[in-house]
Amino acid sequence: MKKTQLSTPKGSRIEHIYLANTPWLRLRGLLGRKQLTTEQGMLISPCNSVHTMGMRYPLDIVYLNSKNKVLKITSNLAPWRSSACRGATQVLELSAGNSENKNIKQGDTIIWQD
Repeated sequence: MKKTQLSTPKGSRIEHIYLANTPWLRLRGLLGRKQLTTEQGMLISPCNSVHTMGMRYPLDIVYLNSKNKVLKITSNLAPWRSSACRGATQVLELSAGNSENKNIKQGDTIIWQD
C-alpha cells in the first residue's frame, strides 16, 4: 500500500493515507487492521460504496468524485452497516469523528501530496 498525505482547503492535514487501489487491497480494506489514528486514513479507489461487515470500530466515510471534490460524508458508520454515494469514484475512510476534527466539509476539494 502506498502512503501519501492530504490537505483540505481549510489547512487541515492527515499525514498518512494508505492507498487501496488493487482488487485485493480494496477487498481487504481495513479488515484485520488496527483502528486508524487521527493522522491516518485509507483511500479506496475506484469505489462508491463501503460496508463495515467484520469491523470492530466505527468510521467516517468521505466520498470523492474524480476531481477529489467531497460529495458526501457519512459520519460514525457503525460496524455491520453499509453506505453508498452516487457519483463517487473513491472513498476516504477515517477514524470516527475525524472528518469533523479535520474540518472536512461537503464541497471541499482534497489535495493529495506525496
